[in-house]
Amino acid sequence: MPSTATPTRGPGAITAVIALSGIVVSLMQTLVVPIIPQLPDLLNASASDASWVITATLLAAAVVTPIAGRLGDMFGKRRVLIVSLLLLVAGSVVCAVSDSLVPVIVGRALQGLATGVIPVGISVLRDELPAAKVGGAVSLVSATLGVGGAIGLPVSAAIVQNANWHVLFWIAAALGAVCVLLVTLLLSESPNLSPGRFDAPGAAGLAGGLVLLLLPVTKGGDWGWTSGTTLGLFAAGVVVLALWGWYETRVSEPLVDLRVTVRRPVLFTNLASIMVGFAMYAMSLTLPQLLQSPQATGYGLGQSVLAAGLALAPGGLVMMALSPVSARVSARYGPRTSLLAGVAVIGVGYGAGMLLMSQVWQIVVTSMIISAGVGIAYAAMPALIMDSVPVTETASANGVNALMRSIGTSTASAVMAAILANMTMKLGPARIPTESGFRMTYLVAIGAAVAGLLLTLAIPRVRADARHAAHTSGSEQSLPADVPATAGKH
Repeated sequence: MPSTATPTRGPGAITAVIALSGIVVSLMQTLVVPIIPQLPDLLNASASDASWVITATLLAAAVVTPIAGRLGDMFGKRRVLIVSLLLLVAGSVVCAVSDSLVPVIVGRALQGLATGVIPVGISVLRDELPAAKVGGAVSLVSATLGVGGAIGLPVSAAIVQNANWHVLFWIAAALGAVCVLLVTLLLSESPNLSPGRFDAPGAAGLAGGLVLLLLPVTKGGDWGWTSGTTLGLFAAGVVVLALWGWYETRVSEPLVDLRVTVRRPVLFTNLASIMVGFAMYAMSLTLPQLLQSPQATGYGLGQSVLAAGLALAPGGLVMMALSPVSARVSARYGPRTSLLAGVAVIGVGYGAGMLLMSQVWQIVVTSMIISAGVGIAYAAMPALIMDSVPVTETASANGVNALMRSIGTSTASAVMAAILANMTMKLGPARIPTESGFRMTYLVAIGAAVAGLLLTLAIPRVRADARHAAHTSGSEQSLPADVPATAGKH
């Protein structure tokens, strides 16, 4: 339900501030990618230990998204946005002044804790914008999850090639500070709150379960997938999350209202989101390596880090450009149709990539097709969620959806790394992923897209009048016909 209070600025300014904040936060995903090979030397650490610079951010992002959403619903979304961006600034400064492993890991974890900006920002748009402008604005901001990661690679590579690596983090801190200032000056606090007691045990249980589950996903390649540590953490994660789910159904004010999340529209949207997140991150990991593989392999394109990043940058622009198209399709045919179209385009992109691997321009085309699908799909997911939950729980529900995407990206990181590490050829002293290895990553990504398509088909259709009511009515009426009006109440 749009706020009855007049925002301090117009819809365009509100959308621009939240979109910029989303891009800055998602930049953190690829900020350090250009320096990954140098991290052991830069931080005087082993390659395995240095990989925690990536892992810490992924884990922190996964843990914080549902928690930030619930805090936004309870205490105010603008307040949570400011705190999240301040954590990004603090983490960036810690990394900028550090030359050893532990402080950089801490700083990267703080950067990851800012990821809650995107789901909370999407909920601000629903609260503050006129109903007619919500769809397009939500699509734009949702697309920033992919856009920031896509443009971050060439920007980071250019900085690293021309300056000390610490400059990466000083620039991140400056961008975060600008966003804090803009949010403070241009956004008003949403009146749509769901006050109550914060579920601290639920937050601790969810955080612990996610860490136990995602840690072996991201580190299994280093530890060994059948090692006692990996299997033990997997088992512990499943047990902790099962106990967490049992607890959440028995408290009066849960962190996540599982009665809403298990409803068919929300459940299948979240499951499809895992597949889309997987397919999106698979591209980010596979295409740069193919571009940078030596030409002596017979299939590698021999590009520098900067050139590879620039080749993938158009994909980010495509994501941004297609977000309003997705919004228009959603407004006319429903967000389910948009999500179906987006996932189908992702599959087509990877299928085309199987045939387009021999020239840089072919990789650019592959990237743009996949990015088009990701942009359409990412823009549709929040609309599906908001059509299906009470208005007072949009931030927490979008946080859970963002968590599902994080699970997809974390899983993709592990799966693609395992494939490329096990399908290699010897070239001089180094081992390089084979052409068959790259094709296998494409096939796995196509499988994820097909799974996402099937899961999206399981999402029930929502009538146009029900979608309209979801954006213009109160919390009970914001649910589709197959969700009882009591579903969102504690």
